[in-house]
Amino acid sequence: MDITQHLATTLKTLRHDRGWSLSKLAEETGVSKAMLGQIERNESSPTVSTLWKIATGLNVPFSTFITPEADKQAVFDPQQQAMVVKPLFPWDETLKFDHFSITLAPGALSESTPHETGVIEHVVVISGELEMQLEGEWQTIPADSGIRFAGDKPHAYRNSSDRTVHFHSLIHYPR
Repeated sequence: MDITQHLATTLKTLRHDRGWSLSKLAEETGVSKAMLGQIERNESSPTVSTLWKIATGLNVPFSTFITPEADKQAVFDPQQQAMVVKPLFPWDETLKFDHFSITLAPGALSESTPHETGVIEHVVVISGELEMQLEGEWQTIPADSGIRFAGDKPHAYRNSSDRTVHFHSLIHYPR
């Protein structure tokens, strides 16, 4: 099963397991009913930002949607978007974390809606300079540096340079 089919099937299964209509899912995630229907029918691939909204609204790890059981190295690159997310480790139910390798194309901006209460993120820049907006302020994180922050508040990632930025993101969910 390819990654987009896995995403479509997973979304539909999670919605049905909760007994939710598409309208209820739209209300919980902030994503339009039309878009959610297109994703479930595998007619559209969401952006990383949209997928974060869906995962947060369903209260599931982001990797639930991008890591088919048969392919723990799946890469989520929706429609050749500017942010590419690759799981480094599969979702760990015991330790409650996702760990991703992420590239951000030159000039790219990715805004993240708040995750569930208590989520902590750790970002370590591998190459390039990543700009992050936390608490409304932009700060630059150079290569070989990192930052830890509350992921349950709005935050954004930006690459103002002309070179791809590579970073790792470890997301710890509360128990």
